[in-house]
Amino acid sequence: PGQPLNLLENLSHQMPLLLFRSGDIKIALAIDSIDSNREIVIKSVGQQLGQISAINGATILGDGRVIFILDIPTLIEDYQAPSGTTNLQQASESFKQIEENRNPLAMIVDDSITMRKATEGLLTRLGFDVVTAKDGVDALARLYEQTPDIVLLDVEMPRMDGFEFASIIRNDSQFKHLPIIMITSRTGDKHRQRAMSIGVNAYLGKPYQDDELIISMKQQLAYKYPNEKR
Repeated sequence: PGQPLNLLENLSHQMPLLLFRSGDIKIALAIDSIDSNREIVIKSVGQQLGQISAINGATILGDGRVIFILDIPTLIEDYQAPSGTTNLQQASESFKQIEENRNPLAMIVDDSITMRKATEGLLTRLGFDVVTAKDGVDALARLYEQTPDIVLLDVEMPRMDGFEFASIIRNDSQFKHLPIIMITSRTGDKHRQRAMSIGVNAYLGKPYQDDELIISMKQQLAYKYPNEKR
């Protein structure tokens, strides 16, 4: 038997381990959790990450997250290699850099194509990635495909209005903390109070001022807000 890993010596709680064997070498890889077993399509990671031998490729999950596929035999070789920067350490630094450089994703839900296009143009200039939906039903379908960092939501829409959509989101454990800014021509206190009672984070009237929307989004996103590119 080999020597135990240092990170396990003072461990005060249980954690799952993945056991691997490569020839005569056996290794236990400590992980945070086991999610599920699924079939995936492995894609190339490009020239920069392709130079890291511990990465076989990457796959994209339904919520838009990029998951990297590790080359376990190479990690085993790294574990036996002399001291120095390992492929796993290089991969960790690359993952961190990718996450820090990722543009936040905004979802625009409005039945007016003019409003969708105008708001999408503004957010794109500010450094956001954007996904659009024409009503609440369309937005729900897209939400489970790609989880946004913030939602800009109209009220009056066909099939499912903004109030119903916001209520569904606030009662879903996966999305209940998702920031929602409601943008509508219904600016009366009755509609505003209803929105706030549902859990909408901010309420703006149409037509909104760009600076007003920017301030509201900065308040909701905090450190996730990108540098302005206007």
